Amino acid sequence: MRPDTPAESTPDSAPWHPRMSDAEATAEAQRIIADAYRPVPQMPTRYRDTAPLPAYGSTPPVPQPDSRIVPAWAAGTAVAGIGVGATCVGVGCGIWLACQGFAAVTLTSVLFVTLPIAAVAAVAAAIGSAVRSLKASHTETHHHYSGPVRQETNTITAPAYGLIARNRNNLTR
Repeated sequence: MRPDTPAESTPDSAPWHPRMSDAEATAEAQRIIADAYRPVPQMPTRYRDTAPLPAYGSTPPVPQPDSRIVPAWAAGTAVAGIGVGATCVGVGCGIWLACQGFAAVTLTSVLFVTLPIAAVAAVAAAIGSAVRSLKASHTETHHHYSGPVRQETNTITAPAYGLIARNRNNLTR
């Protein structure tokens, strides 16, 4: 029964009787307090192997090819674009601050001043990117063979149509 509930509204309104004697309650309280202050056994959460590591092993080194998601030219173009944008914002703010004392400068006038600068920088970045990609597109391959050579060029065209595709790459010689 809750203390704010009247006794006549509860079904069991029998008087309350203590269930423990004073000695039992004192012993139970001492047990609870002793359990609360007893140190908890610590579980190991880590392990350090102190054995010395070998200087080298019998396994040969494994090649780890560089497989980047973004090509270097794309990252360079992105960095150039960020630089162009930051430069345009900086020049525009500088012009706005310089003109602040001379006339009532509006956002439109600042945009008209900075837009040609941004256009020239964007065109320069685009031309540089195009020239760099044209230089990179020229690849020349030289094959030097000595002895009997058998060169095979197999092109497999396996169209995969529909929901379930099955590839049958059977090379016959």
